[in-house]
Amino acid sequence: MTKPVVWQAAAHLLAYPDERFWRRLPLIRDAAEPHFAEFLGRAEELGPGELAAHYVETFDLDRRCCLYVTYYTDGDTRRRGESLAALKRRYRAAGWELMDDELPDFLPVVLEFAALDPAGVTMLGEHRAGLELLLAALTERQSPYAHVIGTVCAALPPITAAQRRRARRLAAGGPPAETVGLGGYA
Repeated sequence: MTKPVVWQAAAHLLAYPDERFWRRLPLIRDAAEPHFAEFLGRAEELGPGELAAHYVETFDLDRRCCLYVTYYTDGDTRRRGESLAALKRRYRAAGWELMDDELPDFLPVVLEFAALDPAGVTMLGEHRAGLELLLAALTERQSPYAHVIGTVCAALPPITAAQRRRARRLAAGGPPAETVGLGGYA
């Protein structure tokens, strides 16, 4: 199986599990099952309601399981806005225009880009430390989504020592935060 198929399948599997998600599962199973069989089995066991509730609980309510890759490096700071703008420029340079409701650092968007353009694979590599933290958090939660992120990480080049050190630093200190203008509320 080619890596673009892995990236595209992972993009769909990391989207909110709405009706479209469930309609696409047979196609994803046919195209990418050896890599995602464990997730697909767990998703079917849980069913639409439970998987949707798990998705919200995991990705919307647990900051350690953020699907926005710049969150790990920039946190909720002004610097994140600059990173988002830089990503948009990179997409445009490759001929991509995002939909108005898409943030450029949403992992399924980055994965779709990686499926079609090597620049997307570069982006995934640049955010490898965050992906490793996401994988660790999902594994700790025993989330079926750990299998999807694990497959993504396994399809990337091996993690470097520098990326591993960066992941450890991020795990120890968390993403950056700003308290500008909040001094009087401490």
